[in-house]
Amino acid sequence: MLVLLPPSETKRSGGADQVFDPDTLALPSLAPQRAAVIDALVALSADPDVAARVLKLTDRQRGDIAMNAGLRSAPTMPAVDRYAGVLYDALDAGSLRAAGRRWLGAHVLIHSATFGPIGALDAIPSYRLAAGTSLPGIAPLRRVWADAVASALIQRAPRFVLDLRSEAYAALGPVPVGIPSAYVRVVTEHDGAAARALNHFNKNAKGAFVRTLAEARPTVHTIAGLCRWAQARGWMLRPGRPGELDLAV
Repeated sequence: MLVLLPPSETKRSGGADQVFDPDTLALPSLAPQRAAVIDALVALSADPDVAARVLKLTDRQRGDIAMNAGLRSAPTMPAVDRYAGVLYDALDAGSLRAAGRRWLGAHVLIHSATFGPIGALDAIPSYRLAAGTSLPGIAPLRRVWADAVASALIQRAPRFVLDLRSEAYAALGPVPVGIPSAYVRVVTEHDGAAARALNHFNKNAKGAFVRTLAEARPTVHTIAGLCRWAQARGWMLRPGRPGELDLAV
């Protein structure tokens, strides 16, 4: 099983004095795309006014421009610890036992707009770039990433993919048709009818569910098997629309 997570705009600062090395990231075939996006983001940061406009930053967020400018030499930390916000607070990877963190490293990719999908334990610097941003000097991010990510996933050849990304990040790297996969939608139920969960509950449920996976580390090889396992653990994970699973909260 391979789990795909979205990143978060909220990131923890600091990290180890370990120079960022893109060559250590998961899915090494994405190296050309990573280099192109990093180069474009660093170049953009040379003009703070243009960078603020392109990245849609408020005055309080303009410090992120300097952060992007120094991306190549900034302190690093594991991606799953770098990202903060509702999903990653619910996952709370820092409090997992060592075996749970190893499971995240082996089974979870976090889809960054800057680096593409990266391993949960890959060491990354802090940065600011959203999926919908158009960087000067390169093609739209969807064109940069989509085909390359699909090819990289085929090379990885997971038994099945559980896609918990937002739609914006899923568009940056659709799961190839030949790989069994399910896109997860978090829903709430009222009077027997299901509706999409609001943003906070959506992110919280995804983070908590992945934490349950990391703690239990189930041996499941199919989507149906995962649904049975989840229901035994008290999670309402079930088929939804074609190609999708509903996670009811």
